Amino acid sequence: MDDSKVTFPPPFKLGGTMYDQSTFKGRLFHFCGLVDPRSLFVSDTRLKAATDLLDSYQKGTISPAVTDKELWEAQRIKQSIIHPDTGQKVFMPVRMSGFIPFNTPVVVGLLLPNQSIGATILWQWLNQSHNAWYNYANRNATKPTPTSSLLMGYFGAVGSAVSIAVGLNVGLSKLKGFTPEVKALLGRFVPYPAVASANVCNVLLMRYSSLSSGIDVYDKTGTVIGSSQVAAKQAVTFTALTRVILSAPILLIPPSIMAYLEKTKFLRKNPRLRLPIHTLVIIAAFGTALPVATAAFPQESQIATTSLESSIQEKTSDEFLYYNKGL
Repeated sequence: MDDSKVTFPPPFKLGGTMYDQSTFKGRLFHFCGLVDPRSLFVSDTRLKAATDLLDSYQKGTISPAVTDKELWEAQRIKQSIIHPDTGQKVFMPVRMSGFIPFNTPVVVGLLLPNQSIGATILWQWLNQSHNAWYNYANRNATKPTPTSSLLMGYFGAVGSAVSIAVGLNVGLSKLKGFTPEVKALLGRFVPYPAVASANVCNVLLMRYSSLSSGIDVYDKTGTVIGSSQVAAKQAVTFTALTRVILSAPILLIPPSIMAYLEKTKFLRKNPRLRLPIHTLVIIAAFGTALPVATAAFPQESQIATTSLESSIQEKTSDEFLYYNKGL
């Protein structure tokens, strides 16, 4: 058999994906489909048609004329809009497909040069508020999340982001031995450590309960073997790293590019174009970074059984078990 001749799309699998999730390339293509902003314009009629088609497939009453491609597209539409646990539509600004268009204005505000303390606090607060809303809307809803955990994660993220950003800006203003131009350049990069630290803080606080109680680990058939704190720590670590990876290109590349472009004759003669160009640069960085960061680690992660608790090892002979990493 010639392995180079692989059928695409592959045979449809309900709840599955067209791409191999064990590879970075496969995960990247999968998330590129989910973050596609065009799904924001899917009408209720088209969404209902997609869900009805999938229901027909599940019941075995689907027409033989329906192709695998149509089924995969119907599933992509449903996954982009409907929460997998609640079965309800996710509000547009906090869908994965809405993260770039709705969060871009906030990122533009975060990266505006020469900000006052008040502006720094405002933009950091808006950014963390949107992040918290996004995290809640896309949470694992199979188990209730305590309100105390939500509030602790939100205020912890806002507090750490604001304190780090304000502290660094004040520190830069008092820095000696540097020209105002150098200070201004360094100030452009203040949002990154503030946002990255706040994102990590948010993950740790929001998932504190899972670190203490553990998360479900299951075998290839989906049978839950037990609850593991070891798997929970790995899941939280991977999620925190994803947030750090996501923040880096969005908050480091645009300031570097704009620092160069603003010295060109074109922008010196056309200063009004700085903001539109800055926005386009951020959109390009955002559009690249989001699918890359979310694809960095598998959503369904694998862990060696020997690294888990002895109580779990006693219940299975499988070499590896699996868990849901979360977003």
